[in-house]
Amino acid sequence: MIGRALVLGVAAIVSGCGAADARPPDHLPTVQGCFAAAEHTHPVVLEVASTPEIRQKGLMGRTAMAENAGMLFTYDYERSPEQGFWMFQTLLPLDIAYLDGQGTIVSIRQMHPCASARRSDCPGYPSSASYRNAVEMNAGYFASHKIKVGDQLHWDSPDHCEP
Repeated sequence: MIGRALVLGVAAIVSGCGAADARPPDHLPTVQGCFAAAEHTHPVVLEVASTPEIRQKGLMGRTAMAENAGMLFTYDYERSPEQGFWMFQTLLPLDIAYLDGQGTIVSIRQMHPCASARRSDCPGYPSSASYRNAVEMNAGYFASHKIKVGDQLHWDSPDHCEP
């Protein structure tokens, strides 16, 4: 009887661990920001991934993300053009904008979910330019808002986001 209860308890715990969740984790900080394109600003709410562990997990397992929501990946150093992101266990198609130290977009890529259970089977998405930060948004976000290389993301200066 004790053995059966133990097996059922472990099964319940394990089945809950892999559940995909559309809601952002409660513990990640968020910032208000905006993309400043040619004639418009586009307000966004960004979860901040600032530690290696949070950056590695990123948006894995999420099944949905609000239209004007995304994840900002911050680094304390410049990353090389060969370094990039991947989509292992990421269920949502995403756009990624790589940013320089001033928040200027230096590269935009479209990323597709990787269905493989093996990390090594998932393609990488290098930036093709040195970058300091990156922001992931729902697929099609940048094209639909006419945001392009050379535009900026402001997240630490709210005055840049006023219409």
